[in-house]
Amino acid sequence: MTKRPRVAVLGAGSWGTALAALIARHQFPTVLWGWEKDAQNIAGIDGRHENARYLPGIALPPELRATTDLAAALADADLVLVAVPSHAFAETLRALAPLRRADAGVCWATKGFEPGSGRFLHEVAAEVLGPDVPLAVVTGPSFAKEVAAGLPTALTVHGDHAEFAEQVAEVLHGPAFRAYTGDDMCGAELGGAMKNVLAVATGVADGMELGLNARAGLITRGLNEMLRLNVALGGRPETLIGLAGLGDLVLTSTGDLSRNRRLGLALGRGQSIEEAVREIGQVVESLQTANEVMRLAGRHGIELPIASAVHDVLHGDITPAEGLARLMARERKAEYTSQLF
Repeated sequence: MTKRPRVAVLGAGSWGTALAALIARHQFPTVLWGWEKDAQNIAGIDGRHENARYLPGIALPPELRATTDLAAALADADLVLVAVPSHAFAETLRALAPLRRADAGVCWATKGFEPGSGRFLHEVAAEVLGPDVPLAVVTGPSFAKEVAAGLPTALTVHGDHAEFAEQVAEVLHGPAFRAYTGDDMCGAELGGAMKNVLAVATGVADGMELGLNARAGLITRGLNEMLRLNVALGGRPETLIGLAGLGDLVLTSTGDLSRNRRLGLALGRGQSIEEAVREIGQVVESLQTANEVMRLAGRHGIELPIASAVHDVLHGDITPAEGLARLMARERKAEYTSQLF
């Protein structure tokens, strides 16, 4: 009988905890690691089988272990899954690099870009870990609360080593969870990051009570912006028609569990960014991601009207009403101005 891979999940927020619980329920030995500053909550996960801070009321499998000792978490791991916010991604990789077993691949469920440089996370991972470590990104339409509760979900795993991507998909796949595979890490990461920016736009529209037609138009034209930027970056358009792009965009733009949509809703109702972020109480990736998306667009000469309006609203340069007026005043044109497929 083939030995079941042992998994270390790094990051004990809502998403890391949900994924660790999922994998443990699939009978793979799983250890969840969290920061020392969160030691009390980590102890609650390990002893009471509940993440009271991020997933209160959801029972976690008793088989799941949790620790603040990174070396202990990684000691026996055949597979490492990183689930920390993008601003902590590089730091976490640097911490795990000397502790990782030589044969252990590294995947991540983090979405966004490296702050400041705007690099894709797979570029950061390759630089920190070296060219010989198998890498993969886990992405797609998924709210942590629903995954933790065992509700049906479908994600995709894109990697640079097919065998490792299949291994990651194997530990995720189960009775209520479908895991697909692919090899377009650029497209998969762009979709996972950019949908957060576009979700702010639909949130703003709904907060302003602009109607369902406006929401559908923003989602569809937002997908067009994702596709055009992805092609310019060398990604494949079919990646963004799937779970990594369209799937994640629809979920994040319409589901009120989305922090980025909730930010947009608050802005559309007239709240300040500071008030909205304080009420949400967790990292809102779109604030930083909007900057990186617009840097990429400028570098490649790609016009992104919706993402640009979101960027300017988030920076306080225009109001949501002014952003709407700017979009509606654009000249009429063909729906597709270039061949994408």
